Amino acid sequence: MSSKSATAPASLLDELQATLAHGTVARRVETLRRVTDLFINGSVDYSDDQIGLFDDVFQCLLEHIESSARALLASRLAPIDTAPPRTIRTLAFDDLIEVAGPVLAQSMRLDDDTLIETARSKSQAHLLAISTRKALSGAVTDVLVLRGNDEVIQSTVNNPGAEFTERGFTRLVSRAEGDDNLSTCVGLRPSIPRHLYLRLVAKASDTVRQRLEAANPEQAQEIPIAVKEATRRARSAPGAVTRDTAIAHALVKSLYEDGRLDEFQLAAFAEAGKFDETNASLAALANVTVGVAENMMIESRAEGVMILAKVSGLSWSTVRAIFNLRDDISGGEPTDLQACKDTYERLRPSTAQQVLRFHRMQQSAPAA
Repeated sequence: MSSKSATAPASLLDELQATLAHGTVARRVETLRRVTDLFINGSVDYSDDQIGLFDDVFQCLLEHIESSARALLASRLAPIDTAPPRTIRTLAFDDLIEVAGPVLAQSMRLDDDTLIETARSKSQAHLLAISTRKALSGAVTDVLVLRGNDEVIQSTVNNPGAEFTERGFTRLVSRAEGDDNLSTCVGLRPSIPRHLYLRLVAKASDTVRQRLEAANPEQAQEIPIAVKEATRRARSAPGAVTRDTAIAHALVKSLYEDGRLDEFQLAAFAEAGKFDETNASLAALANVTVGVAENMMIESRAEGVMILAKVSGLSWSTVRAIFNLRDDISGGEPTDLQACKDTYERLRPSTAQQVLRFHRMQQSAPAA
C-alpha cells in the first residue's frame, strides 16, 4: 500500500475536527461517505492499526449523523470481514433495525458474546436478523429459541447453518406441539437427539408424520400407520437413529456381553446426563428391547421408569438419578420425587413383571 493511502485516514482527522465543529449535516454525511469509500477501497491492505484509526473516525461521525446515514454505513460495512470492530458493534446495538439489521445478519466481526447480548436485550426484529446468519452456534440459538417469537423460531430452525444444544431442541419440541410446520422442520433437523425426536413424533399430527415419512420414501412401507404406534414408527424414520445413538447402544451392548453392566454403571450414565446409554442399560437389565424401554422412558407419567427399575432390582438412589435425567431433558414440570419414592418402595417385583409383560405385548401386537 502506498504511503499516501497509509496516511489518508490520519489526514482526514483534521477535516473531521472542522466538520464536527462547524460543518452542516450535509457536510458530515459527505465526510462519512468519503471515509467509507476510502476504507472499502483499501480494506484488504490496511493494517490493524490503520483499521483502528478508521474505527476512531467512524465512531466520531456516528454520534453526529442521522439514522439514514447510519443505515447506509451499516449496509456497506456489514459484508466486509475486516470492518472496524467497534463501529460494527455500535451499529449492531442500534435500536433501529434498519441500522442494526445488516450487521447482525452478515458481519463476521460479531462474536457469540455480542450476538447473545443483542439477542437478550433487543427487539424481535433484531433476533430475526441474527437468525439469518450463515452460521449460528448452539449458545446463540439457545437465546433465539428462548426469546424469539414464531417468526424468529421458524427462521432459526430453517437455517441450515444453525446448531442447537439439547436444551434448545427440548424447547423446540415443546414449542412445536400443535404447530405442524414447526414440528416438521424440527423433525427434519439431522442432529435432533433420538429421545426428543421420538417425543416429537409421538405427539405429532398425521400430517407431520406423513411429511417426515416422505423424506425417506424407501422406508415408508416399514412404518406402521396406527397413531398409537407413532413412537415405533419414529424409530424407522430418517434421522431417528443418529450416529451418537448407535455408538451409545453398541457401548452398552459390549458392557452387557462382557458382564460389566450393573446398577453402578447405569447410575453413572444417568448422572452424566447420557440418555441413550441410560435407556439402553435399563433395557438390558430389565430384559426388554430398547424400543420398549424408550416408550416407557419418554412417556410423561413416572410409572414406566419405576416398572423397569423394579424389575431390574435398582435402588431408589439410582431411580432418582434417572428421574433427574428425564427432568433435565424434558423441560416440563419436575417429578414429584417423594411421591415416586413412596410408590416405588410399595411396588412389588411381581407386580412390576406383570405390567412389563403387558408393555411387551402391546409393543409386539401390531407386528403380529
